[in-house]
Amino acid sequence: MSLISLQNSSELEVTILSNRFIDNFMPRANGEFVKVYIYLLRAVSSSPSSFSLEHMADRLFCTERDIFRALKYWEGEKILSLTYTTDRQLSGITLLEPFADAGHMESSASSENIFSTAGTSSSPVSAQMAAGISQPVALTGSAPKNVSLSSSNSAVSSGTSSELSTSADYIRSLTPDHISELKQNEEVSQLLYIAEQYLAKTLTPTEMQKIFFFYDELHMSADLIEYLVEYCVSRGRKSMRYIETVALAWTRDGVTTVEMARDASSRFSKDYYTILKAMGISGRNPVENEISYIDTWRKTYGFDLELIQEACSRTVLSTGQPSFQYADKILSGWKKKNVHTLEDVRLLDAEHKKRQLEKAVSRKKQPAAQSQSNNRFNNFHQRDYDFTEYEKRLLNNQ
Repeated sequence: MSLISLQNSSELEVTILSNRFIDNFMPRANGEFVKVYIYLLRAVSSSPSSFSLEHMADRLFCTERDIFRALKYWEGEKILSLTYTTDRQLSGITLLEPFADAGHMESSASSENIFSTAGTSSSPVSAQMAAGISQPVALTGSAPKNVSLSSSNSAVSSGTSSELSTSADYIRSLTPDHISELKQNEEVSQLLYIAEQYLAKTLTPTEMQKIFFFYDELHMSADLIEYLVEYCVSRGRKSMRYIETVALAWTRDGVTTVEMARDASSRFSKDYYTILKAMGISGRNPVENEISYIDTWRKTYGFDLELIQEACSRTVLSTGQPSFQYADKILSGWKKKNVHTLEDVRLLDAEHKKRQLEKAVSRKKQPAAQSQSNNRFNNFHQRDYDFTEYEKRLLNNQ
């Protein structure tokens, strides 16, 4: 294999990236996280007066939440630290020199680049630093957990947002140190053991990390997570994906205790199985696709059970079989026409019948008019003949 020569003919606009970062941190990091770190180095080297998470997100074609997740990851790797204001707004980023040992961090002023909002000059920078610039850069933004960032100074919430993070996002941001810390937590360790007993198998690393997600990111209590696994297994659903779906649904609904979960479970059974019955389905649990449709009808459209049952009945009558897609077309149509009750449906049906009747009457009138105009005799072009003249010509010819 031939070697490729790589050269740099320009020394202008250089961003210095530490070899320690390339050798020890970059290989195991998410590519998006690496992109954010390099952008920070670039931001320091160009010495801008200020920028925000929103501005960075626009430049990197990602979300502010993605950026904050990357910042938290690099903070865990000990190559930067984050500072906040008293109301938990992100106010500063300190880039630290990457050490070969990720757990080692040196707090020397000569080995730091400080991003601050104070507007004062930063401390001298060592020539060994990756960024190599001593100008301060203001970085404003919020530091919420479980909150989708919408602006560079949005408020922090300790609860969950309307847009819940997924386990995939969380797992990508997990560091070995944090995983080790969670495993040493007695509550988490007990949860992993209980989950293995219910699922009757040894948890895979990904399944373990989803348990961490429930505990660490969704802030579910250990008792609630134990009941979550028990609840899903008791219904014959041992898939961790299904368990996560239920966990997210409970979190969206504000379920924080086992008692609330039991109440939500009873409502789940009643509503979902009532709708399945209206579709002519019995003897099984709803599948994920059906749950998604029902959640849309109940929560997004805001329909009560009577309206959904009516749509299901019409679906079976029209198609001869259960079809959630067909029922969704009916219900989405009702939603657009501001239907809220069965009485609204009856009025809509009456208007539809009236229009159909008017069309039928119009069609009956059209053929009568067309038959008269299309009569072949009436439409035949009549010729005018002068028989006296023809008779004279005939006699003359003779």
